Amino acid sequence: VQLQASGGGLVQAGGSLRISCVASGRTFSRYTIGWFRQAPGKEREFVGAIGWSESSTLSADSMKGRITMSRDNAKNTVYLQVDNLKPEDTAVYYCAARINNQVSSQSHLYRYWGQGTLVTVSS
Repeated sequence: VQLQASGGGLVQAGGSLRISCVASGRTFSRYTIGWFRQAPGKEREFVGAIGWSESSTLSADSMKGRITMSRDNAKNTVYLQVDNLKPEDTAVYYCAARINNQVSSQSHLYRYWGQGTLVTVSS
């Protein structure tokens, strides 16, 4: 399984950004996708996860109300939209996959990881 996140960039505080994660594999619909981020000098942290159905999601407490996750299985793509961006949201955002239907905030449970995409929020 190969994953590639894209869509990062420079955004002003208060703006929104949608990040995409494209995955390889014929069983994409059976992947749970987790989103994580790592800011400079900080540890990687959980952002959110989406299971096989868009009704199965888990968000970090700090992100609740600001993120929307969706998936398009026909395009092997999962999306993370972050609204009301803040400078502290600046980080490299990663997507990761596990091949079951259990959303989790635990990074060690995700076997496959993609290259991240940098999101920079200016004040």
